[in-house]
Amino acid sequence: MTHWAILSGINGNLSAYETVLADLKRVRYQVEALYILGDLVGPDPQCEALVQRVRQPRRGELEPQVCLGWWEEQCFNLHGMGSDPEATELLKQAGPDGVEQLWKSVSRQTVQWLKSLDFGFFEFDCLLIHGSTVGCHDLLIPETPPMQLLDRLLRAEANTLFCGRSGQTFQLQIPAGAVTSTVTTLDDPAQTMTQTVRDRQIVGVGSVGKNAGKATYTLYSPYTNAVSFRTVRYGTQSKGFGSV
Repeated sequence: MTHWAILSGINGNLSAYETVLADLKRVRYQVEALYILGDLVGPDPQCEALVQRVRQPRRGELEPQVCLGWWEEQCFNLHGMGSDPEATELLKQAGPDGVEQLWKSVSRQTVQWLKSLDFGFFEFDCLLIHGSTVGCHDLLIPETPPMQLLDRLLRAEANTLFCGRSGQTFQLQIPAGAVTSTVTTLDDPAQTMTQTVRDRQIVGVGSVGKNAGKATYTLYSPYTNAVSFRTVRYGTQSKGFGSV
């Protein structure tokens, strides 16, 4: 049975990425595609080595398909290539020290390569993206209102949306049904439209590098629609692997 391996939130952590690659060799499934849904880079001194590792897979390894994430957008802002040259969102979240660390961790040459990445991927009936079609900043979590989740799915016309912005692993099922909306204007009477919705789901794919010593990622079978989450522990204090 073939699967996709879906990663996000490596954040420049080469050690965590290597641990996931090693785990992929141990899983009992055949992995036919490897996706990295944004936040490949981050304020980590291993960042440049990680990017080279991703861009130059070794013999027998899958070539990762990488899309943009929140940290990539912050790199664009720092280098005057984004929509916010003042990097206000980055300053708010990471502070001046975090801004300086990101600047030191990601070279301009790497930023130029990041600029060539896709915003997301549409495979079969699945959208694989960092946040959503609204933007890389869009945070979808289990507590997000169901109508907002449904809106993100309908925007993409996808049955399954894989996202990595939250760093969490979750699987939210949205059962089949109907959505009725009404539009009222000053000139015309109210117009009602009903839209039938198929069974859909949103999957949070986890974070490889966000939590020190623990990497989480997702395996998905596009042929059976089965989702499984894996947790891999690494470092000097705890080693091993497992699945949830």
